[in-house]
Amino acid sequence: MLLDVAVSPDDRYVLTADRDEKIRVSWALAPHNIESFCLGHTEFVSRIFVVPDHPELLLSSSGDCTLRLWDYRHGQELHCCHLTSLQEPAGPWSDKRFAASRISYWSRDSCVALLCDSVPVVYVFQLDAPRRQLVYRQQLSFQHRVWDVAFEESQGLWVLQDCRDAPLVLCRPVDGRWQPVPENATGKRVCTHLRGNWAMLEGSAGVDNGFSSLYKATFDNMTTYLKKKEERLQQQLRKKRPKNPSPGPNGQAKKHTTGKCTWNTHTEISPTGHTCDSLHKKQDIYQQLRGLPSSFQLEWEGERGRETERNINAKGAHQVAATRMTQTGPGTNCNQGTCP
Repeated sequence: MLLDVAVSPDDRYVLTADRDEKIRVSWALAPHNIESFCLGHTEFVSRIFVVPDHPELLLSSSGDCTLRLWDYRHGQELHCCHLTSLQEPAGPWSDKRFAASRISYWSRDSCVALLCDSVPVVYVFQLDAPRRQLVYRQQLSFQHRVWDVAFEESQGLWVLQDCRDAPLVLCRPVDGRWQPVPENATGKRVCTHLRGNWAMLEGSAGVDNGFSSLYKATFDNMTTYLKKKEERLQQQLRKKRPKNPSPGPNGQAKKHTTGKCTWNTHTEISPTGHTCDSLHKKQDIYQQLRGLPSSFQLEWEGERGRETERNINAKGAHQVAATRMTQTGPGTNCNQGTCP
């Protein structure tokens, strides 16, 4: 998303500022070829300005409340001014975030005027080109919201503000300090024209620049995540807890013993190989086990399987013994007393 565009004085480079915190320097004849990137801002880049007296220098402002000086051909940052450090701690806008909406330059004294959005203040800097740095001079405060600023080489700094009675203010340096001067004939004519078209001016210049929607949005969803996670764990624990046992005949609840549950099943084998345990008795035990936890049921199933295996082995051994007794040969009629 492009927010500002500038062209170098020699028409060789096109500079673009976007929301992604970077400034791109491209060739004018082949914009797909990128000469360099100016990286350093931590928020969207709102305005860029190539200095006319020094075509190798670039000024940029951002939503991170900084004004930076660049050697844009090499993508090198030369100087950075933090605007928040220039504000008064008790100021009405000291806790607000703001971005520059206009950068203006006066070649006579190498002055830079910076207008910030939603703040009735104009910051004045001086460019020290030999040292490649910006020197802070002062700030001009106004009672009304400032819409725009512009330097005029022969007059000074014109300030357009949201005030119908005095929409235009002219500032000049007096004894090294910028301050408003009395309205001259030129200013009176311009103010009269602005009052006659005030509705149109207020509808266009008074519209918010919309920088507030360009700031990074941060979301702290860790607290909500941890809360939901704790609720899930508590719900799982409630599901795993055994239900309250049914009361006994005396009104007392039956206690289930924890640990390994063993079942003593004594099986007697009849001469025919069948067990003497009743099938109905086993079914009653199995029905009682349905109310116990799954671990007890599994162990009961395993014990019942082992019991069945013992029954099968015992039945096989009984059949083998019976077969031997019915074979012909010596000792066949032992029961009749005819054994040799």
